[in-house]
Amino acid sequence: MIAVISFWSSVALILYAYAGYPAALTLLSIVRNRSIAKASVTPSVSFIITAHNEEARIRHKIDNTLRLDYPPHALEVIVASDCSTDQTDAIVGEYWPRVRLVRSSERNGKEAAQQLAVENARGDILVFSDVAAELDRDGILTMVANFADPTVGCVSSADRVIDAGGRPSGEGLYVRYEMHLRALETRVNSLVGLSGSFFAARREVCGRWAADRQSDFNTLLNAIRIGLRGVLDSGTVCYYRNIAHDRRELERKVRTVVRGLHVLSSNRDMLNPFRYGLFAWQLASHKLCRWLVPVAMIGAFISNLALLSRSHVYLGALIGQTAFYAVALAGLRSGSATLRAPSFLLQANVGVLVAWYRFLRGDRIASWTPSDRTQALPRLDSR
Repeated sequence: MIAVISFWSSVALILYAYAGYPAALTLLSIVRNRSIAKASVTPSVSFIITAHNEEARIRHKIDNTLRLDYPPHALEVIVASDCSTDQTDAIVGEYWPRVRLVRSSERNGKEAAQQLAVENARGDILVFSDVAAELDRDGILTMVANFADPTVGCVSSADRVIDAGGRPSGEGLYVRYEMHLRALETRVNSLVGLSGSFFAARREVCGRWAADRQSDFNTLLNAIRIGLRGVLDSGTVCYYRNIAHDRRELERKVRTVVRGLHVLSSNRDMLNPFRYGLFAWQLASHKLCRWLVPVAMIGAFISNLALLSRSHVYLGALIGQTAFYAVALAGLRSGSATLRAPSFLLQANVGVLVAWYRFLRGDRIASWTPSDRTQALPRLDSR
């Protein structure tokens, strides 16, 4: 009996995390649609780029930023250097006074560098962007248009990931799924997380900045706490290439989830539906259930073995699970683009499992190394 409960509850959790939650949002969106009152506005903006030893890419990023269409008098660009030891700071200095440099004297991590920039920023809207992110010329204009709506506290871009040949990668397919999910969340209520590569927030939302917590996730929770919401702007696109090596992608996933678990643990009161209503359900579904999937995958496989003699249903289930893992492993070994999606899904869940282990033993990962992505994208001047 225990094996039966374990198997079906594990299967139910996996299906709910990936399909049930989006399906529930879709149904809910039929009767609930929180529109965004956008308008053409140009509030003062501080555009913050966080960098650590980015001498190879920082010039390209600054050039892309300075080409963005936004009134110069309303835009300040700040590069927050997390104690870079290469030529990053010197390159940034070449752009003075159009670009300001703030530098951490010690390497304390991405969020600590961002906090230093927040404390020095003058804009009413704070925009955060990674060095690897490439933006369309109207990227700021389309993003800040959402802040004409007084209920909006923070805005996330839509991410697009491509491989070295310009094709959607396994990660890219997953990102497209995630963007669809975020669009549903925006329609129904609020996002649960922002794109770490490109997002914006009102200054008051950043008042409770935490230097030891994942900024994209924590900023969204700060907005909810003060009665605002986070939204996805599908017309604001952030382009970046996939991680150059699968091992580094796994390392990135582990870092991201460990830091996310720390944020969720620090804000676990937000899982209370009596206080946070619909958002508490969203938070549990999108984050906690998703992060419990690898545990459920193990539970489903082990309990399936114990149930083989009971029914052909369980034999078929085991064959299906085994086939999935075989295909995913073959994709990891061969690097086949055809098998990229299942291999990425397996790798992502292995990363989550490792992250749970590291989180439970006390890791928090304050320091940060920018993801090693392939060569820069072509210029987007014409977009």
